[in-house]
Amino acid sequence: MSHATDGADLERFRHYLLMLARLHLGRQLQGKLDASDIVQQTLLQAHRQRDQYRGQDEATRAAWLRKLLAGTLADALRTFGRAKRELGRERSLDAAIADSSLRIQAWLAAEQSSPSQQAARAEQAIRLAEALGQLPDAQREAVELRYCQGWCVAKIAAHMDKSVTAVAGLLKRGLKHLRDTLIEEL
Repeated sequence: MSHATDGADLERFRHYLLMLARLHLGRQLQGKLDASDIVQQTLLQAHRQRDQYRGQDEATRAAWLRKLLAGTLADALRTFGRAKRELGRERSLDAAIADSSLRIQAWLAAEQSSPSQQAARAEQAIRLAEALGQLPDAQREAVELRYCQGWCVAKIAAHMDKSVTAVAGLLKRGLKHLRDTLIEEL
């Protein structure tokens, strides 16, 4: 088994994939479909297809896993009856997940293009996803919607059925906790 796709290495991406799955299930489907189950299925599929993976770095591995996640989400939505499996739907999910990942990377760092910088950003995205997973649910949701989805505070407040002030507090506390957690890891 290649080190690049062994089980322990794939497991490092669990929180990252979980964050992306939560973002794309939406609140109305999260009660019906479990993001953890979607991620587990994605990681199992990645393990089964490890011989097909040809990448050499973290950024390529993350992109491969995002594509598998998009397919798993499309299958889950079809099974649930919310959407028919069609190539356009799967590509749409793939594009939306890639867009969220780009927002996360932009949040982490300015435009960088060397392979080592791309690998560093992929590693940062994994660490960020792990830190987000440690936040209380309301803080995590507010931070993900604001910085991963690009929503304005007023839209988040309406979505979460909270005041703008309450959401601002969730964001402030969530970001403080993220900074503290990520600084401790350095």
